[in-house]
Amino acid sequence: MNDSTTEASGTRQSWWRRLRGGLGRTSAAITSAISDLVTKRKLDADALEELEELLIRTDIGVDVAARIAATVGEGRYNKMISPEEVKAILATEIERILAPVARPLAIDSAKRPFVILVAGVNGSGKTTTIGKLASRFSRDGRRVMLAAGDTFRAAAIDQLKIWGERARSPVIAGAQGADAAGLAYEALASGRAQAFDVLIVDTAGRLQNKAALMGELQKIVRVMKKLDPTAPHAVLLVLDATVGQNALSQVGEFSRTAGVTGLVMTKLDGTARGGILAAIAAKYQLPVHFIGIGEAVDDLAPFEAKEFARALVGLER
Repeated sequence: MNDSTTEASGTRQSWWRRLRGGLGRTSAAITSAISDLVTKRKLDADALEELEELLIRTDIGVDVAARIAATVGEGRYNKMISPEEVKAILATEIERILAPVARPLAIDSAKRPFVILVAGVNGSGKTTTIGKLASRFSRDGRRVMLAAGDTFRAAAIDQLKIWGERARSPVIAGAQGADAAGLAYEALASGRAQAFDVLIVDTAGRLQNKAALMGELQKIVRVMKKLDPTAPHAVLLVLDATVGQNALSQVGEFSRTAGVTGLVMTKLDGTARGGILAAIAAKYQLPVHFIGIGEAVDDLAPFEAKEFARALVGLER
């Protein structure tokens, strides 16, 4: 095994440990409940109903929970079953739901810059996610420019500048209250003139029921298309796992407004309801590109269905 292979293996092991730890609240709730549910008890109708309720409490969604509970019961009704068997079935079924949406974010090198518009409500971890993405792309050898399009909050502009310094990426920013669409236009023009590989545009943390602010998001998209009809090339929605079912409505609203092309799920370490990702996948089938489990730059990683499903239910890799 050469040094690069060893390093990659070590990186994956490190991420797996962080993922297991980050999903600890959810997996602990699932493991404890399953143990109580099936130990010294046959798998009867009541047990399956309780299993379904347990899954709903993790925000996995009513339809998905019913489907998984039915699968657990197939061929095992009125028989003894171990907690590990139940967890293995859960992991397989959750992976089956998530596998179709676990897709990497593909950067088209023919688009210079490749424009990524990042949306999400206040507190979702949007600006932090942009900083982590910039760092990741920079490590991959890409030249990255950032645009501080969240002009409502001075703190968001300052935060993005700090991340830009860390990632050695220039930040196009204006004063608080500046026109976000105009700033996005300026950033795209500058990125094109200097042949940057990637331009990541931050946007204000809009509440999904605020029509005027959603309208501004649409304006940013329209203005950028004047320079590049294909821009933005990706629209990422950053979702906070701790908000649970509210994330479902955010996906619907932002998709209608900005044409979301992919998702980033953050703060999975802060909730016992990590199953929300499966509910979103089942309903919208949008690609999930990255998940976040902490504040450090390496706590954002590409989404992998099998790893996530096994960590979610407390199994080893």
